[in-house]
Amino acid sequence: MEHDGQLALYAAVADRLKEAHTRVRALQVPEGVRVALTRKLLIITAAAKHDLGDATKRLERFTDDLAQGRFPAESL
Repeated sequence: MEHDGQLALYAAVADRLKEAHTRVRALQVPEGVRVALTRKLLIITAAAKHDLGDATKRLERFTDDLAQGRFPAESL
């Protein structure tokens, strides 16, 4: 039973990550900002493989920042 719940949580996080990537691609921001946002999403994706709870919290903060228009500085 617990295993099914864990799989459902992984699926939910995967869906949210996919949605976040789609939102980032659609943003009208400089390429450097898009690169920085994509890097953050890749870090969250990697974290999900080791600590799903932490990745979920990071993804929530990321999507909140995105919704509020808080973007990182351009990468060099």
